[in-house]
Amino acid sequence: MRRILIVGAGQAGLQLALSLQSAGYDVTVMSARTPEEIRAGRIMSTQCMFWPQLQLERDHGLNLWEHEAPDIVAQRVTVAAPPGTAAFQTLGRWDQYAQSIDQRVKMAGWLELFEERGGNAVYHSVMTSDLEGLSALYDLTIIAAGKGELVELFDRDVSRSPYDRPQRHLSCIYLHGMTPWPGHPEPHVRITATPGVGELFFMPGYTLTGPCDILLWEAVPGGPFDCWSDRPDPAGHLDRTLDLLRQYVPWEHERVVGAEPTDARSTLYGGYAPVVRHPVGRLSASASVLGMADVVVANDPVTGQGSNNAARCAEVYLREILGHGDRPFDDAWMQRTFDAYWDYARHPTAYTNMMLGPLPDHVQKVLATAAQNETVAHRFAHGYANPADFENWLMDPERAEAYLASVTTG
Repeated sequence: MRRILIVGAGQAGLQLALSLQSAGYDVTVMSARTPEEIRAGRIMSTQCMFWPQLQLERDHGLNLWEHEAPDIVAQRVTVAAPPGTAAFQTLGRWDQYAQSIDQRVKMAGWLELFEERGGNAVYHSVMTSDLEGLSALYDLTIIAAGKGELVELFDRDVSRSPYDRPQRHLSCIYLHGMTPWPGHPEPHVRITATPGVGELFFMPGYTLTGPCDILLWEAVPGGPFDCWSDRPDPAGHLDRTLDLLRQYVPWEHERVVGAEPTDARSTLYGGYAPVVRHPVGRLSASASVLGMADVVVANDPVTGQGSNNAARCAEVYLREILGHGDRPFDDAWMQRTFDAYWDYARHPTAYTNMMLGPLPDHVQKVLATAAQNETVAHRFAHGYANPADFENWLMDPERAEAYLASVTTG
């Protein structure tokens, strides 16, 4: 029986661990926190999972909260110019629903499931100095912890990483008590983009205390949304959010009046440079480890791809491990395995990096057309769940123009 060590207990690491466990592998997961500590901790992300990745969870019997979480059925995009005025708005319905489950709920539950099924969970932080000795005990060691010292094992891929500093400063809060959008009570994601200032995201979710709403500010550094360096408590975050909404997104303000933070740890602050890293971390001349998910491809949340990338990475790595049989997991195999994942991840990475810069003229034209054309609105929304499709039209101005002509003439 092949022995595999996974360091990190997030979407990618636990999905892979549980899937390998079901396939008969001897899997050890190292987590810095116990399930109880995860539930008692701070929110970790916004995690809107689209239907192709939700299906992966279903396929592996991991959709434990699907019937409790709201079904997110559409995506509304508003472009604001000047701030406080909605220039135009699109609404694209999805083919199938998305969901957002608080990672405190999901990761704690998955860790417990892993142990219930006989998995070995070790609750202890791991330092780089620990890894060579640990990796010698396993056929393969995978690093799935996207933050901390271990990430430094993996060199930045300059050719695939156009940014060397954060392009957005982030702040997030989970709320109870928001009111539905007038005329569209069905749960849906709402995005307001204010060029040069940043973005505001709303999405329905499921947290420790039941259904909730998640609000994420993506602030262009130095702009008016970039006002969270003091990291206020949940009540202070909500007060500041209401002030920003009143001034910059007034059509959302009344949705939030009367809402309350879900819990005392319902806020998150941060920001990081989007990056692609080389996948093989070398501990010595004879010992290497494989990076996965955010360790090797970290996109800004502006396009909602992080948890989806993680789920897809876990599925690709699972396939490559199962197909490798009893052969050694050498550096060449690690590189090929990452390359197979990159064939997927290059699409959301390219789209995300494009959306972090000034909104291109051709994308503005697409959105303006989508405001009047349901076909365009549907395809744009569809791309968030299937980002490879963006290469066929949205990523190139000429292809975008040809597509718009094909659906708007005649």
